[in-house]
Order: sequence, then C-alpha cells, then structure tokens
Amino acid sequence: MHRLYLDPALAAGPRALDPRAQRHVRALRLRDGDPVQVFDGNGGQWSARLRAQGTQIELLQFEPVERELARPVEIAVGMPANERMDWLVEKATELGAQAITPLMCTRSVLRLHGERAERRGAHWRGVALAACEQCGRNRLPLLRRAATLPDWLRALPQPADEARCVLAAPSQPGAQGYARWAAGLHDAQPVLALSGPEGGLDEQEMALALQAGFVPLSLGPRTLRAETAPLALLAALAAPCA
Repeated sequence: MHRLYLDPALAAGPRALDPRAQRHVRALRLRDGDPVQVFDGNGGQWSARLRAQGTQIELLQFEPVERELARPVEIAVGMPANERMDWLVEKATELGAQAITPLMCTRSVLRLHGERAERRGAHWRGVALAACEQCGRNRLPLLRRAATLPDWLRALPQPADEARCVLAAPSQPGAQGYARWAAGLHDAQPVLALSGPEGGLDEQEMALALQAGFVPLSLGPRTLRAETAPLALLAALAAPCA
C-alpha cells in the first residue's frame, strides 16, 4: 500500500493534494480510485483513495496504528560532512528516533548558521518525511535547529527521569558497556544520546557532557563512524520492540 504525507492535520472527507503529494502520485503512476494510506505526522493513519486525476484524495477511515519505540529516544549528533548527515537522518527516522539535534563541535567539518542552517534544516525534514512514508511511521521526528555543543548543553533542562549517555571509546575512563547500561533502564524511560563528529568529542567537550549528566557509553571494541554510532545505539534500543 502506497503512503502519502499530508499537512496540516487530517479529517474525513475530500481534500486537495499539495504539490509535493501530487508529484509523488505521478511518480508512483497512481490513478483515480487507487487505494492509499495517508498520515499527517501526528500519529495514526487514514485509509483513502485518489480522485480528480491524482489532485484530490478522499479520506475514508482513521486507523490508530502506531509504530514508535517503547521509549522516546533523542539523538544529538556532531554533524558528519557531505551527504552522511542526510543518510543519518533517514536511517534514524526509520529506526524510530523521536528527535534529532544537529550539533557543531570543535572537530566538526560541517558548520551551519543563518539562512544556510534554515535551508539545510528544511532539507533534512524532507528526508525524514520521505523516510516515514517508506517505513510506515506515522509520527515525524522532531528536527531541531543546529547549535554548537556548548550552547546546546547550557540550554538543556535539569535531567529528571531521562537517561543521558555520550557515546565514547572503550578506553574512555568510566565508560560502561551497552548491556550493563541498558540493564539499568526502566520501562519507557526516555533516552538522550550524544554522539560526536568525525574525530569524536575533544576532552573539554566530553567534560562538559559529563557535567550535564551524560554517562560515557561504549558500543564495543571497534571504532564506529560518526554516522554509524548513533544508529547502532538506536538499533540496539529498538531490538526489544521487534
């Protein structure tokens, strides 16, 4: 069943498709009367059918289908360069990240400010939207504004029930293995995971993270790429939900 994202919030009955959805319909070569599923990113989905040569849609029945993780997981990532951040956003969406925060760190190659940051943020939202259409998620992840790591840490609220971890090398003093760390989580406890850019966080950045309540977490003996490490954590956290 083909899926379409529509904004704003949906209600039963006919409505016009926006230009993006019309392009999607044409690319899929769908015709009048073809059944589709439609979602607005806020949870649940609608069964629907196309009308008026793919320019309108008839919303038929709401289905309260959810495919979220058992616990909210937010990842804050030192942005990898080139198209790797696109790939990270796409896969993090598929794996169930509730929110994604792009960070600029001391060793970051990619740095975004002003209008460029707005354009790239809108692009990443489109990447996440397309991933939701493909994978069956009915809730869009929150794509936060790019920020420097120190500014982001200063703006964080005091941790309440949230489990905070910073992905670290096995040699990091006090680093826990994943199995031990995960065993300490209780049901549905939110997770906020921080991951560095290419080259990792420097000593000062790691110290700031520890002061903000982040626990060093090792995912094993191998050194993972900047775009791989947060996805490996997401996959591990998603495994009990399969």
